[in-house]
Amino acid sequence: MALPSEPPGERLPATAWAVLGVLSFGEGLTGYEIRQWAEHILRFFYWSPAMSQIYTELKRLERVGYAESHLGTAADGRSRRVYTITPAGRDALAGWVERAPVEPPVLKHGTALRVWLGHLATPERLRQIVTEHRDDAQRLMEEAEDSRRTAASWAGWAYPELVARWASRYYAAERDLADQMLADLDELLASGRAVPPAGTPTQAPG
Repeated sequence: MALPSEPPGERLPATAWAVLGVLSFGEGLTGYEIRQWAEHILRFFYWSPAMSQIYTELKRLERVGYAESHLGTAADGRSRRVYTITPAGRDALAGWVERAPVEPPVLKHGTALRVWLGHLATPERLRQIVTEHRDDAQRLMEEAEDSRRTAASWAGWAYPELVARWASRYYAAERDLADQMLADLDELLASGRAVPPAGTPTQAPG
């Protein structure tokens, strides 16, 4: 059953609401600019879309009357299609924020999966995997903090700044968890409990 904020017979995916959300900040944007917006903050907590997906959602939003577009001219003289949110789209988006159920986040943690299968890897390889993950988390924390500072400098971006701040803290926590996992791996190895199940090769193939 569609939510009251959705057009009859059309249940919009969350990615469509995310695209509409970018447009809700008041500017007319091209599809490429929407992707830049997503790469600026959205990618840290929700979505890093391909251009094809953005245009799919924009067509869907136009079809249901939540967005509209017109051809404009860029500074270099080339034509470009600019999208804006409609009043119906803004009302529907506000209704989605207010009434749509909030799904629990789905965690697919490749590093944790590999540590779970640690009996099939060497201790050195496990440490390398976790160390790479820790370094990636540190990098993402720094990028999220850059996005937070940018958001703080723009009027009307107070809430995006809060989410960028949350993302920075999230990746800092992920970095710290990886450091703790490295310590746990060392402790496990020293304890002598890291015994592979029966029938498991004692050395990784190489």
